[in-house]
Amino acid sequence: MTPRLFSPISLAGLQLKNRLVVAPMCQYSADDGSANAWHLMHLGSLANSGADLLIFEATAVERAGRITHGCLGLYSDANEAALRPVLEACRKFGSAKLGIQLGHAGRKASSKRPWEGKTMQDPCDVDPWQTMAPSAVPMTGHPVPRAMSSDDLASTKRAFVEATRRAERLGFDLVELHAAHGYLLHQFLSPLSNNRTDDYGGSLVNRMRYPLEIFAECRAVWPAHKPLGIRVSATDWIEGGLTVDEVVIFAQEIEMLGCDFIDVSSGGIDPSARIAIGPGYQVPFAERIKRESGLPTMAVGMITDPQQAEAILVEGKADMIAAARAFLDDPHWGWHAAYTLGAEITLPPQYRRAGVKLWAPAEKHTKKTA
Repeated sequence: MTPRLFSPISLAGLQLKNRLVVAPMCQYSADDGSANAWHLMHLGSLANSGADLLIFEATAVERAGRITHGCLGLYSDANEAALRPVLEACRKFGSAKLGIQLGHAGRKASSKRPWEGKTMQDPCDVDPWQTMAPSAVPMTGHPVPRAMSSDDLASTKRAFVEATRRAERLGFDLVELHAAHGYLLHQFLSPLSNNRTDDYGGSLVNRMRYPLEIFAECRAVWPAHKPLGIRVSATDWIEGGLTVDEVVIFAQEIEMLGCDFIDVSSGGIDPSARIAIGPGYQVPFAERIKRESGLPTMAVGMITDPQQAEAILVEGKADMIAAARAFLDDPHWGWHAAYTLGAEITLPPQYRRAGVKLWAPAEKHTKKTA
């Protein structure tokens, strides 16, 4: 019997051979938003990881929406041109379908790269820029952002739509909008960062209006047969912040706009949050959102063991498993997970001599468990 993790699944018209996803992982290594040889090396290795879906890192829809100076962007012709050879190499030599996560950092923009300061939340001190957000409410340790005007709302919405068009021109199979981890769309959803008094603030209906508008406009330009989904933070982990009850309602609303999947994370709105981190700590959120919205869900967060991933799917708590650090540690984690669970997976011909059934050290590294 095929393990659930390595059984097929369909999202819109995209057929996936398995339910394992390489989650987006920021590399902070782009040149004014443009991909380079680092991205070719990094993503090229992950295109043959055993996961059948690889989602490129959080990619800014406008220059001021980058988290750091090193963040990937899709806001210019140069960005689009630089990303094309990376995509083409992954497509030619890899086995995974290719997605991209589009987002805007809002008040968390203009930050240092993680290795440039005590934390990546430190404001950058070389060529900083004015940030903007739903309200002039700073994140702890950050400068006060500019409250977005009606013109800002309109231009940023256009930026999301144009980046989606660029993603289609490049031939991506899937787009995920980023509404989690304290970035702009999450900032609209959370009452901790949104104290607007117009139609985009106050009640949940108003707070989710802007993310829903952006999703609807991106859906209108993204082909119907290709999946368009969203990543959410299911809770802020702070009293008075966004709750899973509210995110369930948001998921129900976005499902009616043609959302094909929801990627369930949590936190990120402020570093003061006290998060109960542990193995699979976000899975209960994915389970509830799946049950109450009907959307296919991706579970993510401290899922590092193949049996753990398999159990989440078998128990119906999620439809797919997205992993990040596990793949950074072991770019062939999917191969080893398949062997552990008793599944068959096709390796690229150049690497078949290192298959775990043929090479004793690899078998020792991924000893099959009962």
